[in-house]
Formats: sequence, structure tokens, C-alpha cells
Amino acid sequence: MPRPLDLLLTALAPTVWGSTYIVTTELLPEGYPITAAMLRALPAGLLLLLLVRSLPHGRWILRALVLGSLNFSLFWWLLFVSAYRLPGGVAATVGAVQPLIVLVLARQMMGQPITGNGLIASIVGVVGVGLLVLTPEATLDTMGIVAALGGATSMALGTVLTKAWQPPVSPLTFTAWQLTAGGLLLLPAAFLFEPPLPPLSASNVAGFVYLGLLGGAITYILWFRGIALLGPSAVSPLGRLSPVAAVLLGWVILNQTLSPLQIVGMVLALASAWFGQKGERTPTLVAQPAQQTQGTPDSAERAVTACASLRSRLRP
Repeated sequence: MPRPLDLLLTALAPTVWGSTYIVTTELLPEGYPITAAMLRALPAGLLLLLLVRSLPHGRWILRALVLGSLNFSLFWWLLFVSAYRLPGGVAATVGAVQPLIVLVLARQMMGQPITGNGLIASIVGVVGVGLLVLTPEATLDTMGIVAALGGATSMALGTVLTKAWQPPVSPLTFTAWQLTAGGLLLLPAAFLFEPPLPPLSASNVAGFVYLGLLGGAITYILWFRGIALLGPSAVSPLGRLSPVAAVLLGWVILNQTLSPLQIVGMVLALASAWFGQKGERTPTLVAQPAQQTQGTPDSAERAVTACASLRSRLRP
């Protein structure tokens, strides 16, 4: 399959993740962030397990738990902490450093060189997201900043480890393992820290189904597949499509306005996503044999961090 098509399919994932905030605020019951994250991961993971009929074994049991924790449980928990404690623009801008963290981790753990184009694109991406979502009223909260950085680091580490650990299964099966593990780890937290869900309406059910199937299972299969083929440093900048999609959906659906500065930020975010993956295109990643220990799916909902953090921007 040609590389442009691989990029396009991978880019669909963060673009769809940009709808997470609107779906959550418009369709889901309020005040259940951990429960919503668990219901997003666990049913989709179990459904995929029924389809693939394959369970992790040996060392992959522990690896699936580690990756499920980094890419789903820990990441989503820190995502909601930062979203609640920080204005959306601040949380999204802090989260936009994730591709830069991926560059450093990929260098340290996989020996992948950091290119000038990749570094510049990462910095420009942070500036672009900041212009796109920051508001003049933005304030800082120490715990929120720590949570946002922790979430970005968790997803970045999960992204790199997903590439470094090559499972003997397809991206579909690997996604099923991680979603199920992440959902199981969130299950006790949902019971301990949140009250039971109220009776669900048809719109509530539709929101959960959308986030679980399209916003979870299907898009993560595309995301992990893209990282397996293109590498974490090439795919990670595509996460900036999420805040762009979130702001555009707010403009189209919630009648939000777009300022000239936001349009400039959108252009910078899109440009950094494109040049970031081009800058990290290395022959070793493209020509690697499939058997090597560096070739499989990765994960990251960095994008979701940014888009879910846009609560204040997308409010009518």
C-alpha cells in the first residue's frame, strides 16, 4: 500500500478523536469521566476479542497490561484531571508537546535520530495549537499542568513501546488486547470513585456506542497500524489534527466563531503535522523486515487529550 494512503488512513484516527469532546458533552451524562473512559475501552475491547478469538500469553500478558495502562487507563485519567483543573486551551497546549517527547524517547529507547525538521515541526506544532485554542483568560494550575504533562508522557511512552514491542499478532488483535486491558484497569476505579450511572437515554447509549466503536476500536486499529508501518515519530505529529477537528466541529455544530489568530494557529498545526512526519521519514524504518523487534502497532490518544481538553472553547 502506498505511503500517502497509509498516512491518510492513520490521520483519520486523530481526526475522529476531535469529535470526542462534542459527543461527550452533548450525548453523555455529566460527571462520570472514569466510567465514560471505562465504557469506551472495555466493551470495544471485549467485542474485538470475540472477533479475533485470541488472548495474550506469556510475556504478552504483562505487556498488554503495561500498554493498556499507558495508552488508555493512565492517559485518560490524567486527561480528565488536566481537563477539569485547566482551561481547555492551556491543557491542549501542554498536551501538544507529546510529539516532542516521542522524539526524545524514540532516540533513547530505539536509537532513532532526531532530525532538524522533526524538532522544528514539534515546536511549531505547540505554537500552532496554542494560537488555536488558548484564550486570554487562561490561568495556570500546578496540579493541572503536572497532569497534562504526565498524560502526554504516558501516551508518548505507550506509543514508543508499541513500536518497540512487536507482537506475533495483527493490529486488530493487538488493539483488542490493549483496549480490554485498559478497560479492566479502569473498572475498579470507576466503582470506587464514581456513583452508579443514572438510567441511560437513547442519546447516552448512542454516545457510548460511537466513542467505543468508532472513536475507540476502529480508530485505534488504524492508529496502531500506522505506527507499525511508519514509526512513532512520523505518526505522532498527526495527533495535532485532533484539536483542529475539535475547533472546526465547534464552529460548524455549536456556532463558535473563528478568529484570524485561530486560523493562523490551525494552519501552523496542520503544517507541523505534515512536515513532522516527513521530517522523521528514515530509510531504516521503511525498509525494516517484518520480523524485527521494532515493527508493530503503536497507540496514543494524544489527540484526545487535546480535544477533550477543549471544554471551554466548545461550550455554546
